[in-house]
This record gives sequence, C-alpha cells and structure tokens, in this order.
Amino acid sequence: MQQTSYSTQSWSSPASLSTPSATDSAAHLSGLQQTFEQIPRTRPDTPLLDAIDAPLDLKALTTDQLITLADELRLFLLYSAGQSGGHFGANLGVIELTIALHYLLDAPNDQIIWDVGHQAYAHKVLTGRRDKLGSIRSKEGLTAFPERAESIYDTFGVGHSSTSISAGLGMSLALRYQGRPQTVACVIGDGAMTGGMAFEAMNDAAQQDADLLVVLNDNDMSISCSIGGFSRHSAMLWESGYQVDISDEGEPLIRRRPDMRAYDRRKRHSEQRNVPQLEDNLFKAIGFTYFGPFDGHDMPELLRVLSLAKQVSGPVLVHIYTTKGKGFAPAEADPVGYHAISKLPVEEVAKTDSKKDNAADTMVPALKYSQVFGQFLCDKAAEDDKLLAITPAMEEGSGMIDFARHFPERFFDVAIAEQHAVTLAGGMATQGVKPVVAIYSTFLQRGYDQLIHDVALQDLDVTFAIDRAGLVGEDGATHAGVFDLAFLRCVPNMLIATPKDENECYHLLNTCYEYQGSTAVRYPRGTGTGAMISRPAQSYKVGQAVVESVLGQANAPKKLALLAFGTMVATAEQAAQTLTSDDVKSDCQVQVVNMRWVKPLDTNLLETLLEQGVTHIATLEEHMIMGGAGSAVNEYLLNASPAFATSRPAICNIGIPDRFIAHGSQAEQLADCGLDVSGVVIQLQQLLSEKA
Repeated sequence: MQQTSYSTQSWSSPASLSTPSATDSAAHLSGLQQTFEQIPRTRPDTPLLDAIDAPLDLKALTTDQLITLADELRLFLLYSAGQSGGHFGANLGVIELTIALHYLLDAPNDQIIWDVGHQAYAHKVLTGRRDKLGSIRSKEGLTAFPERAESIYDTFGVGHSSTSISAGLGMSLALRYQGRPQTVACVIGDGAMTGGMAFEAMNDAAQQDADLLVVLNDNDMSISCSIGGFSRHSAMLWESGYQVDISDEGEPLIRRRPDMRAYDRRKRHSEQRNVPQLEDNLFKAIGFTYFGPFDGHDMPELLRVLSLAKQVSGPVLVHIYTTKGKGFAPAEADPVGYHAISKLPVEEVAKTDSKKDNAADTMVPALKYSQVFGQFLCDKAAEDDKLLAITPAMEEGSGMIDFARHFPERFFDVAIAEQHAVTLAGGMATQGVKPVVAIYSTFLQRGYDQLIHDVALQDLDVTFAIDRAGLVGEDGATHAGVFDLAFLRCVPNMLIATPKDENECYHLLNTCYEYQGSTAVRYPRGTGTGAMISRPAQSYKVGQAVVESVLGQANAPKKLALLAFGTMVATAEQAAQTLTSDDVKSDCQVQVVNMRWVKPLDTNLLETLLEQGVTHIATLEEHMIMGGAGSAVNEYLLNASPAFATSRPAICNIGIPDRFIAHGSQAEQLADCGLDVSGVVIQLQQLLSEKA
C-alpha cells in the first residue's frame, strides 16, 4: 500500500497545463458567480454549448471559455428542467466538475462513474445528448439516470446510492489485469458516502493498491441535509482553515486554504468540538491519498488539482465542496425543496371560468400516501410512547417532517444505510419498544439479509412502512417497487398488507403496528383516490379480505372472482363495470374482492367463492407476476384447497410481466403492462373465453 506524508512546501501551477495560477484563479471567481433567479421558458442562447457534441470538443477551449461554458450549461439545464422536470439541485452543483472531468479525461476510454446519477444531466449534455435532454424521464426519452444501453459514455448503470467506488474498483482491477492504462474516476456525494458499500469498496481499493480516482462531491446534502459522524468529520476538515494541496509532483502538502464562500450551515457540526489535524483524516487512515478540500466551483482550481491527481498512483480521493442548486438562487436557498422539480405549467392565455375556479377551490385535494403515513405516525406516537421511527435518509420523501419536529427524541435518520436501519430496528425491538421503519420498496431490497436474519428469524416486533410500492413513473426501473411481495412473502413470520386507498392505508398501518411481530404495509407513490380518513384508528382482522361489489346477473353462466390487491382494487371495480355493462354483454357475474392481505391470505373466502360455483378466478396486482400475490393464490389453490380439486375454475394472474419496465408516466407504465382498465378488461375477456 502506498504511504503518503504531508509537507508544507510551496506549490506552483503545473507547466504542462495552461490553467491559471492560484492568484489568477481568484481573479476568475467573479466570472463563476453568475446566478439566475428564474427558470427560462424559452431556449436560451448558448453558442459555446451548442458546439459541443462530444467530450473531445472541449479540448480546444481555453479556461475562460470553459468558465463561460459552465454558465451556458447551467442556464440550459434550468431551461430543460422547466420543460421536463426531474432532478435539479444536484445537477446544478456539479457543472464545473463535469466540464473539468470531460476536459481532462479521454472518455469513453477513460471511465467516469456517477454515484446514484441524480447529478448526471450535465454529463448527458456534454456526451451528445444535448438536443434530447428535453425528453428525459418521458416514455422512450432519455433515462433519469446513467444507463449503459443509452450511451457509450455511461459506463455503469446506477440509480441506488453508494455503488460507484465498488464499480470503479472493479473496472480498475479488470483494466490492470488486461494491461490497459485507462483512468477510472468515481464521483460520489457526501450523502452516498455514508452508505456501507462505499466504505467496503474503499477498504478493498486500499488493499488492492488500485489506481482509482475518487471525487467526493461534498455539498452537505443527499436529498436532505447530510447527518452523522461522517458529515461532522467532513465539515471539520473544511472548518480547519487548511487544506491538503497537491504539489507539481503529486505529493500532498498542507497549506492555509484560500478564502472561499462561507458555508454557514456547516457550523453546527463543529460546535464544542476540536478541529482535527488534516493528517488524521478518515481517508488517509483507510489508505487513500487525500487532497482537499477545494472549491468545486472554481474551474481553474479544479483543472489544476484533477490534472495532477489523476497522475498519482494508487487510490486517490479529491475532496471538493459545492453548493447544491448552484447558480439558481431559489435552489441555493432551499436545496431540499429543489432536489427535484416538476415541469413548469403551461401559461394560460385566457382566464378560466370563475365558477369552475370556485368549484375547484372547494375540492379537498387527495393526500399523498406518504402524508397518510406521516399522519398515522404522529397520531400513534401521541398515544403510544413506545413508538420509535427510523428512516434511511428519507425524512421528507417518507412524510416524516412533522414527526421529526414533534417527537425529535423518537426520530432516527440513519443516513443512506438501509441495512443498518433494519438491524437497528431489530435491536430496538429487543428492548420492549415498537420501531417503525419507513423505507422505499426499492431500497428495502438492500436490507433483505437483515430483514430475514435480524428481524423475521427472531420474530421481532418491527413494522415496515414500504413506500413507492409498484411502478414509480419517470424514475424508471431502478426505483420501481415491484419485487417486495415476492421477497417478503417467502419469509416466515412476516405479515404483508396492501391497502386499497388512503383510509385503508391508515388503518392497516395501525393494524400492523398493534400486531406483535414482523409486519409490512406496502403503498404506492403519489396521491390516493381521495378517500377520507376516519379516526380513531381501527385494527382490521388480520388476513381477512372484503368483497367490494357483486356485478352482473346472479344466474349468469360464468362467475368471475376478481381478486385485487392494493390500489388495483379501483382498477378492478372499473374493469368489472365494463365487463357487466350492456355494451360488452360478457354474460358473467363479477365479484370484486379487496384481498387486503397478501400474507396471510383469506383462504376461508377463497373456499367460499369456490363453493358458490366460481368458474373463473383472476388476480390483479401492481407487482411482478412471478412470485407475487397471484402466485400466492395459485399455491394455495393447487396445494391446500379442498374445494379446488373438484371445482377447477380457470385462473389467470394479471400483473407486471417478466421484464424491467421502462420509464414514463405511471399511466404509460400501467398501460405498457396491461394494468390500465382497458388492458385488464382485455385479459379478463380472454380468461372468460376459456372453459372452466
């Protein structure tokens, strides 16, 4: 392993690179401070940017032109975000870094890996996708994250955090084995650096003495403000007033840091703490050569530092500070609120009818499911002092802001550490409290081993509130919550509830919380149907389904039981109405069943339906067909049902097919899977055409 020591030598700008010295760099700062107040509605004039079709085009630009390019790119991203919506603040914060990396490296031969990918829009623009950026997150448009199938410059597909150093290390070791001397650079945020995978990879990179350049983009934010010991350590490195600079020979040396903008929000980290010596920093202790912190918006300084750092052998970490939302004043003031934005509404030419306006004003807006969870959490905590709540860095997204404010001593944000969040809850449960883990479905996948071994195996009293279950629209396949039923229902001691609307979500959360054991409630992204929440909270009977409606003639020759799970109950109701309407004349009776529970299933109701002469059974879920709720019904009917052996109804499972679903609106994704009303009706008509 390479050993490094710090000196206090003076330094000068490398002669091989035509970039300004530190003095010149300060003179350029005024050109780096252009700040915009509004998102432009018309395409801005960006002549330099328009001439960049590939990273190679950057090589001919001077440093002054690169600074101008940064302003043009920032303005273009503002315009594009207004047209398409999407991730916002993180992209504005890495513009100078993105330009510098593509200017200095030889992509795609050199490999650039973006952690998570929230910040890769500028990368997409500079790698030939400028004119397509307006299509981002829309069906058949650009993806919201780097994706290998989209561009040769997207070296690794991402969407979940803390993976870049592991992937980059794998690339570096493979290149070394093949004798290919390419540079591998990983860009990781301070929020993503809190994930355990990042430290596992850093430990291994030091062990392998791999040639790997890691750029820590530190903006004191993930989606929310970064927290924890690592964030404090990072802040104290900044507040020391010094930096580990890089000499012309690539050696680390300590010097007083040039004056940079004050990051007042970081002061909370160092109150009543001694600022550590830079030579004791965490990265050097692990085995990395550390340089930083540097101003990540100072283009000349970035060029100087990165041009030298990429030539240093072994694992190297360059620590830069940036501002999330840089260059857009509202986003700089509210980086959490501007993590992502919706597209700008179309400007109305004429005023709408006043009666319609008044009617709209009186309507009660539907709640988001995350808001329902937040209300339940606060209501339950007010009456039960055993309730503790845990989130892996998703306080805002999971609807926990009010809970954190009213019950701060009972709120635990563990940063981006899903595995730790699950085992932490298990440990809490052994001491007589009742932890609730709020987690997105796609992120619970990362804590699966802990869910099995540290919670379910010990039958501990932990409630999982699983948000973003099902298809999630524009975020695409990386964030879809379509595997949780399959990986949860095979685990002993787990209960799984699937509410049909906001009210049922509230009461099923209460039911699972009151249950003594391991439970999960899965609910979707976005708003519900507008169902009013009745209080106080009820406890439903575990494993009991509800027949929502019976449509059609009782003497119809075909009797269909439509077993719907979760939000598909509403779709099932509409499909049943279509099937039994006079226009369709399908000659069937349809019972719509809100199954409410995936585990345990209401087997008593299934037996009753069979005894009543059901000729056809269809299951309906917003989840993968393979291993999902429909599979659970099949398993019971084929292996345990006394009535099924004699009745033998025709069966079909309706859900998400065996493929990853491309990004688009949620409605487009549902239609793609045949899970919209018309798609469900077509599949049910095909089922009814089969003889039982």
